[in-house]
Amino acid sequence: MTPLIGGLLDAGLKVLDRVLPDPAQKAAAQLELLKLQQTGEFRQLEADLQLALAQTEVNKVEAASADPFKSGWRPAAGWVCVLGLLYQFLAQPLLAWGSVMQGYAAPPVLELGDLYGLLFGMLGLGAYRSVERVKGKA
Repeated sequence: MTPLIGGLLDAGLKVLDRVLPDPAQKAAAQLELLKLQQTGEFRQLEADLQLALAQTEVNKVEAASADPFKSGWRPAAGWVCVLGLLYQFLAQPLLAWGSVMQGYAAPPVLELGDLYGLLFGMLGLGAYRSVERVKGKA
């Protein structure tokens, strides 16, 4: 429940307490108010679901496209991640060793935080995948 909806619900219940002194009328009004709140939350969930389904369809169309700028951006981002990791864990140490042996400055080290965020997001790695494994669904 959003803070705005929760605040409105609390305010509505306080108004009902002052306006309707009869407990039966007050209970019926509170029930109606809760039903309206629940209906609003279900509408939001339905809207979120429809948005996710629409995005899935867009992803399918992009992946099926023959244009490499539409279908290739995700693989290109994946290759950027792979190249960054290849540099950081293989090339940079070897280049650093070689450059120090020759008397030059070592090559820069990459900041991998953003790279990991991109890679894990693309691969769908995170807590959800771990939960699936624990439950035996994957």
